[in-house]
Formats: sequence, structure tokens, C-alpha cells
Amino acid sequence: MSTITSSFRTIRRLSLTAPALVLFSILNWLPAYAAQAGPRASEGHDPFARARAEMIERDLRGRGIKSERVLAAMDAVPRHLFVPEPLRAAAYEDRPLPIGAGQTISQPYIVAFMTELLELKGNEKVLEIGTGSGYQAAVLARLAREVCSIEILPALSARAREVLLQLGFANVQLKVGDGFFGWREKGPFEAILLTASAPKIPEPLWQQLREGGRLVMPLGEERRAQRLMRFTKIGGKPVAEDLTGVLFVPLTGAIREEAR
Repeated sequence: MSTITSSFRTIRRLSLTAPALVLFSILNWLPAYAAQAGPRASEGHDPFARARAEMIERDLRGRGIKSERVLAAMDAVPRHLFVPEPLRAAAYEDRPLPIGAGQTISQPYIVAFMTELLELKGNEKVLEIGTGSGYQAAVLARLAREVCSIEILPALSARAREVLLQLGFANVQLKVGDGFFGWREKGPFEAILLTASAPKIPEPLWQQLREGGRLVMPLGEERRAQRLMRFTKIGGKPVAEDLTGVLFVPLTGAIREEAR
């Protein structure tokens, strides 16, 4: 039995309302401070600036997101560019939206909440499992030194690359592959974020998390009750925090074989 499945304990519960390998670097590496400064959506004419500002106040700050760094990152990243054009009018509503291939872009509150849980200070290397639209990676890229993101669906990864290139992000690397195995060559990571649910922590991801690091994920089965969890690596073991109920699309690939 693995350490993960046999020895984590829950230390608190918060009551919150919620609902093949392709590698590439995005642009040339820039100094870390420039990458974190990043592109800003409000530079020049932005017809969605007001809607985004209202989203920040109503759905993020108004629902308990306290980190000013996270709020600033959410304000700076143009969510409408990460959703299909016919849905852009709804980009700043607090709800998930379809992005194709049966996948969704998470609602803004959940993106902000999961990002806040990582407690990023600015010098971390972060692993994201499930690039999807690329929106979460863009938010993380404004808060961390480096973001490595894995997507199992090549079409989604290619689209995310286009948008991230368009916005000039320099500290994101993407890979097409099975997120279950993580990105060993790039590890270890100070923080890991899963944007798809799994019935347990994938062991390779846990091994790639630094001591003291945080892993945030939706834990649970597909179409069943899921819990948003934060696991902190203390003495090599996961200390778990059960945060809120959520509903995410499932992690695919090797995790399904292991769950049988």
C-alpha cells in the first residue's frame, strides 16, 4: 500500500460554497520578474475590462478571495480569449464553459480559489495537470517563476499554445502527455495543481512534489461527490485539508487503469 493511500489525515474542514510527447517552450526565457509582470489584458482597448472588473469584485473578492496577488492576476488575464468566440459574451460570468472535446474552462471563482490555495510567493516551479484552455496556466504564470503544464489532448494543448503565445507569456512550458506520470525531468515542484478529478493522488505526482510543497486537486470519482483537497507534504507524508464540494471532469489515461 502506498504512503498516500495509507497515511494522510484531515486537519480541518472549511465550509465554503462552490459549486507521443510534444514539448515546447513559449517564447524565449525572460528574466523572472518580467515573466511575472506579464502581459496585462487592460493595456490598450479592452471591451471586456469592465465585465472583468465586476467579476473580480462580485465573484472573487465578494466570495472570499483575499490574496491581492491572485486578484491582480485574475484581473490581468483576459478569460474571453481562452473560450470559444461564440461564448465570449459569457466569459466573465461565474460558471464553467465548454471548450471542446468534452472539456470545460473552470468558473473564475474556482480558478482563483485553487490558485490561492497554492500560496505562491513568486519563485516557485508549478506543475499543472490538465492544460485545457490554458487559462489556469496563464493565471499561475503571473504568480510563479515557472509553470509546466500537461494536457492529454493534443488539440487543446495546441490551442492553449496559440493563446499563450498571443499574450506573450514567457514562463510557461507545455507538454502533450498523460498527466498521471507528471513531468519528472522538470521536477521537483513546489506546487502541483490538478484541474481534473481523480480517486486518489497519482503516486508519480506525489514523488515529484518537494517537501513542504502543496498539491491541490478535486478528489473523487466521475459523476460522484468530489471534494476539493489540499495536501501538504510533511515528512514525506500528505497532510490533507478538505475544503469544499466540487464537480470536475475526470483525469483520463493511466489513472483509470490503476483504479480498476
